[in-house]
Amino acid sequence: MNDARSRELFGRARDVLVGGVNSPVRAMRGIGRDPLFIDRAEGARVWDADGNEYIDYLSTWGPAILGHAPAVVQDALRDAIPRGTSYGAPTEREVRFAEVVIDAVPSVERLRMTSSGSEAVMGAMRLARAATGREIIVKTIGGYHGAIDGLLVDAGSGPTTLGVPTSPGVPAAATNVTRMVAYNDLDQARQALVGAAAMIVEPVAGNMGVVPPADGYLEGLRQACDEAGALLILDEVITGFRVARGGAQQRFGVRADLTCFGKIIGGGLPVGAFGGRADVMAQLAPEGPCYQAGTLSGNPLATSAGLAVIGALAAPGVYERLEESGAALESAFVDAGAPVTINRVGSMLTPFFTGTVVTDYAGATACDTDAYGAFARALLDQGVYPPPSQFEAWFTGLTHTDADLARTRESIGRALEAVSA
Repeated sequence: MNDARSRELFGRARDVLVGGVNSPVRAMRGIGRDPLFIDRAEGARVWDADGNEYIDYLSTWGPAILGHAPAVVQDALRDAIPRGTSYGAPTEREVRFAEVVIDAVPSVERLRMTSSGSEAVMGAMRLARAATGREIIVKTIGGYHGAIDGLLVDAGSGPTTLGVPTSPGVPAAATNVTRMVAYNDLDQARQALVGAAAMIVEPVAGNMGVVPPADGYLEGLRQACDEAGALLILDEVITGFRVARGGAQQRFGVRADLTCFGKIIGGGLPVGAFGGRADVMAQLAPEGPCYQAGTLSGNPLATSAGLAVIGALAAPGVYERLEESGAALESAFVDAGAPVTINRVGSMLTPFFTGTVVTDYAGATACDTDAYGAFARALLDQGVYPPPSQFEAWFTGLTHTDADLARTRESIGRALEAVSA
């Protein structure tokens, strides 16, 4: 693979961007190589600055369900751009956007838009504290909800141990009101929820790699929150409109008090939102005393693109097709004899390089990351673009064709041969 142009750009980038990238995982250190610089994307493919073509399973970390640069989004933006790119004032599009989301996710009775999933999480946590009059937030070990001070927390020694900062620069005061529990451990969650404002959890963990909820786990969290007088916040930044139209809540039959959205609902543009019970959301300004704001919230370009994507995802058969493509990618690993454990929910999956079942962060981090790195580098040489870390999700979309999946199956086999040679 010729990557001379990417190497040149990375050299320039390191002179002007910290680490040469604008988000750490993009540096590809997790797979032991320098990053590829993407020049363009269309459908299920991306092309790097050297002209190399790849079948893409990163899918811009999830949003590209319709593929890259879908016509419906391009058309929506062509219509929106001449009318202005930002107003800082209400628009009809915001109203229609909220109506569509509320129709799809019954637990969302009122919505507040933001500019990112991280902002949505910050707003939801502040609101939960305001609504309950409590400060403690319960979080799962290995769960990622954005680069937010109070949630950049390492594991404690037990369910009620207060967290310690993961990153320098995060004050202890920001994390000493965060309690850590293992994902899929309902008993730990019950203990930690005593006196807590809320528990925030990815209903399907996606940032320790894909880890599904155990049978009864989400229903148990719902009950535990009710018993403790705490709110259940579901972070559906990845799963929202991805694993079902109504997100993981529809797929697993659980109802959140507050839900966080991002990525997919903006059609690839920067956007986020949080919403939930009307009585809780009424605590937000200007109705209530809990302050949250953003100049670009409800941006007219993002809402136009988001309406186009969410509308397209309402077409018959969409989620059946996503399920089929996810299953086909899973079978590609199985048929190739890959030495992996595969976790999959719909069109998101992770091949963990381990022989044991992965049900939480401890299991995920016990995987052979060197093996994954070698495999990922070999896949890139074969024209397949995987996530640049063992601890991320692979995504299929509606533009991954049978031919793409067949070629991926062959590429997985060749990559495994190259790694074992």
